[in-house]
Amino acid sequence: MPISAENISGFLGRLAERVPAPGGGAAAALQAAQGAALLGMVARYTTGPEYAEHQLMIGRIIAETDELRSLALRLAEADEDAFTAVADAYRLRAATAEEESARADAIAQALVNAAWPQARVISLAGLVVDLAEALTVIGNRNVLADVAAAAEAARASAATARVNVEVNLASIADEEASLEMIAETDRADDIIARAGQVTDTVRERIRA
Repeated sequence: MPISAENISGFLGRLAERVPAPGGGAAAALQAAQGAALLGMVARYTTGPEYAEHQLMIGRIIAETDELRSLALRLAEADEDAFTAVADAYRLRAATAEEESARADAIAQALVNAAWPQARVISLAGLVVDLAEALTVIGNRNVLADVAAAAEAARASAATARVNVEVNLASIADEEASLEMIAETDRADDIIARAGQVTDTVRERIRA
């Protein structure tokens, strides 16, 4: 069943099973989806005459958070499919030299394919933090804590996805793919730091 069609209990049940997927990669994508959903809620509360000057921005944020939520779910499903393919590749026969070579090629390609969804999750988490930064300034103060919650979800998403990419990089021989994915993981530190700054800013505003 696609993750997008599951209820929370069903997904968590599968996550707890002794199976290769879903795992940390799908969890990272869903953390980003939760962050986007929280920001969508904050934006929808930031409406009415009091926020009239920001309505164009709020409308854009609502549209973007809805799209990011949908994209995150697709990445969660892509991650699950990719890791299932890795497991399948490792199970291929290797009784002859030809089969051993084909198995090695299949594993190498499957590992590259498995790393890409997580690299994209890092970028998606960065977009969630971008929108959290905007809502920290213009969002409805009554739901400002949810902006921090979204930032923390994005922070966890970026950190988790980075680890998953790094695990795969250790086994990837494709230099070009490795360099592209390293560039994505290098962005994670900035995303994590900015997410923390969003939370700090929200806490300061709440105490003010």
